[in-house]
Amino acid sequence: MARKRKLEKDIRCPLEYGLDVFGGKWKSRIVCVLSDGPLRYSAVRCEMANVTDAALAGALKELAEQGLVQRIQYEEIPPRVEYRLTEKGRSLLPVLQHICQWSGSFFKEESSLELARCQRCDYRP
Repeated sequence: MARKRKLEKDIRCPLEYGLDVFGGKWKSRIVCVLSDGPLRYSAVRCEMANVTDAALAGALKELAEQGLVQRIQYEEIPPRVEYRLTEKGRSLLPVLQHICQWSGSFFKEESSLELARCQRCDYRP
C-alpha cells in the first residue's frame, strides 16, 4: 500500500521538480553508487556510510517509483534483488557530476575542512 501525503506537492518550476526527484541526503548518493552497474542491497549499503536500513530502503523505493532505479527480483532461493539505474537515472549522472564539481570548488573557499575525492565523478580537491 502506497503511503499518502497529507499535503500535495506544490511544484511550480523544473528546479523544484528536480530537487524533489534527486534531492535529499541519500538519493543522489545512491544514484552515484549505482552508476557502475547493478548492485544488491547489501553492496549498496556497504557503499553508503551512516545510513540506516529504513532510510536506505525508503530512498531506494522512492527512486524506483520515480523511474530512476529499477528493482529486479530474481525468483531464486534464497531470494535475490538487484538495483540498477534506468535510462532516466543514467541521464542524471552528468547533472550530479556538475553539482559535485561546483560544490567542491566553493566548499574549499568556505571551509577549512577537506573533501575526499569523489570516486564516481571528475571532482578532484
